[in-house]
Amino acid sequence: MEKLSFALISAKVKIMASQDQVKQYIAYWWQLGKKVVIRNGEQKLLPKTIIVSDRYSQEFEACWQQILSPDSGDCYLEGTDETIAQLLTPEWDIILCCRCVMPIPLRTLGMPPNSCPCNDLPSWPNSELPHPRSPVDTTAHLSSIRHRLLRQYAPEIPPNSDAQPVHLEPPIPFSLPRCQSNHG
Repeated sequence: MEKLSFALISAKVKIMASQDQVKQYIAYWWQLGKKVVIRNGEQKLLPKTIIVSDRYSQEFEACWQQILSPDSGDCYLEGTDETIAQLLTPEWDIILCCRCVMPIPLRTLGMPPNSCPCNDLPSWPNSELPHPRSPVDTTAHLSSIRHRLLRQYAPEIPPNSDAQPVHLEPPIPFSLPRCQSNHG
C-alpha cells in the first residue's frame, strides 16, 4: 500500500494535543479494531465496548487508565511509532488524515509520521461503513437543535431558560486541521 507523508495546510495549529484529544484519537482507532500495545509489546488492549450512550464505557476508561499508568511502559497504537506519552507532550498535535479523515499524530516541529495508522487496514477508508465517533450527549444535542428551530421558525418567541442555546464541543475529527498528501 502506498505510504503517505503529511503537511499541514491550515495555519491554525495548537501548541499541543490535549489529553482529551489523545483519548479521542485512541477511541476512534479502537472503533476500527486497532489495538494499543503496552508493556513494551507484551500486551495489547482493545476494549469490546468503546462508547455507552453519552460517555466512554467503563472498559474503555479502565484501558485508558492502564495506558496512562507508568507500570505499562511504552504504549502505542498498532501501526505507529509514537508512544502515547510522546503524544501528550508539547512536541505533538493531533490532525486529520487527508486520506481517511481520521485523527493522526503530527510533530509540531520536525518531520511528520511516514504513514497514517489506516495504511494497514485494507478496508479503510470505507464510506459505506459508519465513521468512528465520540460519545454524544443526546439531551444537549437535541436541546441545541430545538433552540435553532425556535430561532428560525419562531423568532418572535422570547427565549426562556428552556430554549437557551447549548454550545457543544465538536468531537474530533471535525474540529481539527486537515493535512494534505504528498504521495511518495
